[in-house]
Amino acid sequence: MASRILVAFDESPQATAALHHALSTYTDAEIHVLHVSDPREWVSADGMDGFYSETVYNQSQESAERLLEEATEVAEEYDTDLKTDTTVGTAASAIVRYAEEHDIDHIVLGSHGRRGLSRFLLGSVAERVVRRSPGSVTIIREEEPADTV
Repeated sequence: MASRILVAFDESPQATAALHHALSTYTDAEIHVLHVSDPREWVSADGMDGFYSETVYNQSQESAERLLEEATEVAEEYDTDLKTDTTVGTAASAIVRYAEEHDIDHIVLGSHGRRGLSRFLLGSVAERVVRRSPGSVTIIREEEPADTV
């Protein structure tokens, strides 16, 4: 069984499902939870390309801290401690870099399950991580409920 597990964590239900999977499956492992802040999200609200707002950056970091606190609360349900961290960059590259730098044996991440044009336009973080990961990867796909009318 893998000894160091990395869970990529954001505000999505898929990331939460990935964390639950890792905590319930790898009970003896050291679990790392990583939140990646993408600087493209810090662009100034006035629309100036290439201008990053320090206020927005700070809000992003505060949000990341809250998310990691939520992850820690989930781990408490499993009576498990986590190693949490944040980094800045594009998600796939940052996840793979963290895995390499921290000798991670296995990565668990949620997939949004996009298909077709939306996948082509938005790309697939999960696919890029699988292709570049130094170790094995488990993709957790939690289907979103269908809209009922």
